[in-house]
Amino acid sequence: MNVLITGGASGLGAAVARKVADDGGRPLILDRHPPKEDFEHMQADLADRRCAERAVHCLARAAGGLNAVVTAAGIDARGALCEVPAEDWERVVQVNLLGTAAVARAALPYLENEPHGRIVTVASTLGLRAKGDATAYCASTSGVVGFTRALAAETAGKVAVTLVVPGGMDTAFFDDRADKYKPGPETRLSRPEDVAATIAFALAQPSGCEVRELVVCPSEEPSWP
Repeated sequence: MNVLITGGASGLGAAVARKVADDGGRPLILDRHPPKEDFEHMQADLADRRCAERAVHCLARAAGGLNAVVTAAGIDARGALCEVPAEDWERVVQVNLLGTAAVARAALPYLENEPHGRIVTVASTLGLRAKGDATAYCASTSGVVGFTRALAAETAGKVAVTLVVPGGMDTAFFDDRADKYKPGPETRLSRPEDVAATIAFALAQPSGCEVRELVVCPSEEPSWP
C-alpha cells in the first residue's frame, strides 16, 4: 500500500509513517523537512498550493500510484486575535485547511483509479469545541471537519474518506508556544503512536466499509466532550 503522509517528518505524521512501514506499506512523506527515517519523501510547504500539488504528483508517479493519503500536517499560532500577526494567523489556515484541500485535490485522480482508495484527514477536538486565543487553529480545524464531511459525500462509492479528531498529543507541537499556552504538568496527552494505530485501523477497512469519523483522546481530555 502506497500511503502519502503530510507532516510525515515529525509528530503524528512520523508515527503514521512508521506504522505504515511496520504493516508492510510504503510511506511517502510530504513535509517541509526530510524525515529522520529513510522513507521516500518530497520537501514542500503546504502553504504554497502549487508546490504541494507538484510534490503529490512527483511522489505518486515515482511510486506508481497512491492507495491512500493521510493529511497529518498541522501548525498553530496561539494568542488573542488582535495580537497574532495577520501573516501568522493566515498561514495556519493555509497549512491546516487549504493545504489539506490541495493535497486531497491533487491525490484524488490517483485514488479513484484504485479499488480501495482512501483519504484520512486529521482535525482536532478544538475543531469541534472552540476556545479563546486559538481562533486560527479552531477556524482551520473546524474547516477540515466541514471539508472532510463534504468530501466524503462527494466521493461516496469512489474513494473512502475518514475524519480523525485527536485531542492533545505528546509531540513537539507545543514547543514553540509561550509558557501559558503549553500543557501543564497535570495534562494528559495521547501518544502519537496510539493515534497512528487508529489511523491504520481506518486504512485497513475492507472495500465498502468506511469509518467516517473517529475522536481519539485521553480519557481526561479537557477539550472533549
